[in-house]
Amino acid sequence: MNKIALAIHGGAGTILKSEMTVELEREYRAGLENSLKTGWEILQKNGSALDAVEAATVALENFPLFNAGRGAVFTHEGKHELDAAIMDGASGKAGAVAFVKNVVNPIKLARLVMERTEHILLGGDGANEFAREMKVEFAPDDYFFTEHRYQQLLQARETGKVQLDHSVEAASGEWRVAGEIQNPKSKIQNPIGTVGAAACDVFGNLAAATSTGGMTNKRFGRVGDTPIIGAGTYADNRTCAVSCTGHGEFFMKTLAAYDVAARMKYKNSSLIEAAQEVIENLRNIGGEGGLVAVDALGNVALPFNSDGMYRGSMTADGEMRIEIYR
Repeated sequence: MNKIALAIHGGAGTILKSEMTVELEREYRAGLENSLKTGWEILQKNGSALDAVEAATVALENFPLFNAGRGAVFTHEGKHELDAAIMDGASGKAGAVAFVKNVVNPIKLARLVMERTEHILLGGDGANEFAREMKVEFAPDDYFFTEHRYQQLLQARETGKVQLDHSVEAASGEWRVAGEIQNPKSKIQNPIGTVGAAACDVFGNLAAATSTGGMTNKRFGRVGDTPIIGAGTYADNRTCAVSCTGHGEFFMKTLAAYDVAARMKYKNSSLIEAAQEVIENLRNIGGEGGLVAVDALGNVALPFNSDGMYRGSMTADGEMRIEIYR
């Protein structure tokens, strides 16, 4: 029997303890803990890595503080365009969706693409049509609305810029988090918005999943690294499973997720060495972010080059580790 392992992330970026309230940090940690427990329960019961990463990512999509699913950022038009991908390291199969709308859990749709079609990536109206045929859960725009994301959009529109979700400055006004009113002075942290998971099950099979709302004020159907297999998501039983978070264009340029696996395969690097090298390479070309990775021996790596990354892991020792800051 192999050593099971699970690693998750909720985004990386300018995440400073000095700008975080006790209440808000508690909320973030609770969201990460729930995701870890959800995926870990599956692994403990000898469930598949694929089921574990899907379930862990669904939990993060349903948590409104992270930029995926319910907490996704707004496009320039005030809508939500969601991306997701999943990959099975045992079979090499993968599925992904790009700029889908009103789908409650895009990661579930990505898995259906993998299992029910001969394709890997579906986008836009076609992906939504497929979602309706598969009878996945849809929700109205109001379900995806969060006040702090809307305020971020208004700020971005004022500057005329497409913004990564990583500024520490909160918008004016007040909003609710878990039923409590937060004011601007509480400085809600805004990580580069992506969530995801990587896992190893008792059979040594690996899997990875990633989901995101993209960039605030994005236009023209912009798609980042998340649904691009090899860029933001990758899994291969012979090497590792990887889920990335950060400035997607840089992860796409470097095929960051696959690069971790390639360094293990061709340089014989360890998981930790390969993962750290990939993040350092991103820094060298001006990219910001991080990743979580797991190998078939149950090792985990969670490197990042930003001020912080919402992250957590559990390994065979059963200890839960949740971290936010550098």
